[in-house]
Amino acid sequence: MTDDSKVTGDDGADLQESLLIDEHVEEVAENGRRVQHRGIYLLPNLFTTAALFCGFYAVIAAMKGAFEPAAISIFVAMVLDGLDGRVARLTNTQSAFGAEYDSLSDMVSFGVAPAVVAYSWALEDLGKLGWVVAFIYAAGAALRLARFNTQISSADKRFFTGLPSPAAAAVVAGMVWSFSEYGGDHSLWFSLMAMIVTAAAGVMMVTNIRFHSFKDLDLKGRVPFVFILVVVLVFAVVAYDPPRVLWVVFLGYTISGPVMAVMRLGRRSRSASTGKP
Repeated sequence: MTDDSKVTGDDGADLQESLLIDEHVEEVAENGRRVQHRGIYLLPNLFTTAALFCGFYAVIAAMKGAFEPAAISIFVAMVLDGLDGRVARLTNTQSAFGAEYDSLSDMVSFGVAPAVVAYSWALEDLGKLGWVVAFIYAAGAALRLARFNTQISSADKRFFTGLPSPAAAAVVAGMVWSFSEYGGDHSLWFSLMAMIVTAAAGVMMVTNIRFHSFKDLDLKGRVPFVFILVVVLVFAVVAYDPPRVLWVVFLGYTISGPVMAVMRLGRRSRSASTGKP
């Protein structure tokens, strides 16, 4: 009679080798020692995978001309991207694998997907100029993510250097979502608007302009009762016209960086002229 026990130990290793799948091993520092951990954390990586799926779906939907679902899926990816890191911190399941996976997912969802959606929606009508603009956006997202990954340990947590890729994606996707009712019949003005917005979002990601990260907000502490009324009002306003309200919000956030930079330069100029710090 054969033994039908579960595959464990060396049998598990043999099974992985037969499937050509290596176990992920990650070395971390614990109490001054280097410790190796096998495997990955499931929960936060599920959110990252869902965000990656949304970005991939946006590309497929845009190729089929379904621009509204494509734009909405990018916004869903934003929500999921915001949750995976917070879930990892709350459950103490951060890992180097998760950080790298999240960055690759962001490149698809907030780099490639918005560029393809914008190109399929209106930039294609501009010929070579259209795909060049789409590439500028995608390259800007890649450079933004690479710079963020290399500066994450030394950067000021209160600010982002350059427009965050999810916000840039929201600007492009919000534009498409807001005007998707016009279908694929665009005038030259629509194509020019898409070109300006997409190129500007791509360039803003690689500038040295600082944007508030809002990571210093204390969501665990007590707040005045009126705060919850403001939250209800915000939900009501967004629900009234989601595409245009969200687009205006992220456009405002994008503009806030250059405006604050100009104000800081003005204060420095006045301080230099008066000799006061």
